[in-house]
Amino acid sequence: MEKVVNIDNISEFNTANNHKTLHPLVTVIDYSKANPREWGDVDSIKFNYGLYSVILKDVVCGDLRYGRHHYDYQAGTLVFFAPGQFTSMENPKVVYQPMGFGLLFHPDFLIGTHLGKAIHNYKFFNYQTHEALHLSCSREA
Repeated sequence: MEKVVNIDNISEFNTANNHKTLHPLVTVIDYSKANPREWGDVDSIKFNYGLYSVILKDVVCGDLRYGRHHYDYQAGTLVFFAPGQFTSMENPKVVYQPMGFGLLFHPDFLIGTHLGKAIHNYKFFNYQTHEALHLSCSREA
């Protein structure tokens, strides 16, 4: 059985991760405040993104697929997702505590901005990139 998690609303995302919503279109979260993830008896979880997401992951939570490729990541890496993209986690049987930080913003946050016109130039938000940005401990701090 596959579970689908839609990530397209800042308020709902914050609520699911035990964070207060300070702005309806952008958030910065500390995943350590979220409840431990327990997915139950599912074979895979598909995350459907409607937000831009830049996430510093400090825990390996399972085998991730990004588009049609396995995503090369480990604890201490930056991962990037754009609206309309999805990731999936295979065999999510282990309960884990999310760790790391995330910057998530709705596409409407970029309307009328230079970044909104140029964001397509940032290739790390592209399915063709399936390697996470690995950070050294000194860069992560």
